Amino acid sequence: MTVYKHYTQEQLNCQYNIRKLVTDYGVYFGKWEKQSEQVKKNYKNCENIFYGNHPLECLDIFPAEKSHAKTIVFIHGGYWHLLDKELFHFLAPSFLARNINIVFINYLLAPEATMDMIVSSCHRAIQWLHDNIISYNGNPMEMYVMGHSAGGHLAMMLLTAEHTKYLKGVVSLSGLFRLEPVMLSFLNGILLMDIETAEKNSPVLFKSLNKCPIILAIGLNETDEFKDQSLEFYESSKNADRVIELLTVRDRNHYSILDEITERDSQLLSAIFRLMVLDKDF
Repeated sequence: MTVYKHYTQEQLNCQYNIRKLVTDYGVYFGKWEKQSEQVKKNYKNCENIFYGNHPLECLDIFPAEKSHAKTIVFIHGGYWHLLDKELFHFLAPSFLARNINIVFINYLLAPEATMDMIVSSCHRAIQWLHDNIISYNGNPMEMYVMGHSAGGHLAMMLLTAEHTKYLKGVVSLSGLFRLEPVMLSFLNGILLMDIETAEKNSPVLFKSLNKCPIILAIGLNETDEFKDQSLEFYESSKNADRVIELLTVRDRNHYSILDEITERDSQLLSAIFRLMVLDKDF
């Protein structure tokens, strides 16, 4: 019996069970943790700045050396219920080398928080940064957002509000844009979404208020569902009065796509710098 598209329940679960597909995921986490610890030692940073009232509503800022710098905000993945911002500090040097502030945010997590609450938490983080980034060498009118997996979804949800029209661009790495199949999968045992919540929080189903440029990046070694999520969003957005680019990254899976950000000459990093209106020689 099919539950979504042509997938049976078991098949749909497999499409979203990334750790089952990439069995050595722990190697990535271990590597990222070591690299991130070293980055914290090598670069000035401001940790655990609270933007909300919940203990998880905090962020880390790696400020650029020069004032009035562009800022990129990273939203981590973990299917809306796992992981922490500190694991991803290893991404910072690529941006600091270009005099770009980079911010890593935590946000409310399921099952304690509903999807609506998680999205609202990210909106609070961005608003706090807009109001305060000038104190950390940032230009509040030059803010970009990058998210991975569930973080890619949350990054895109930031474009749905009137108060975030100042955002200059979004980068989604292996993002999720239609939550119905997620709701129908094993993940809903933690997320507890109903169809109304899933549709309300599916960026592919509504027009963004912010028409800033977007990069959608997906690893060639992702599951078909993850590829389809990015392709569907691209097709629905490419003629919607915005600049949008879809990149398929060779030899990368759901986790290794993040390593592209650390490689100086990578196609993905070059695309991000073009989005941020930086020259190509870096």
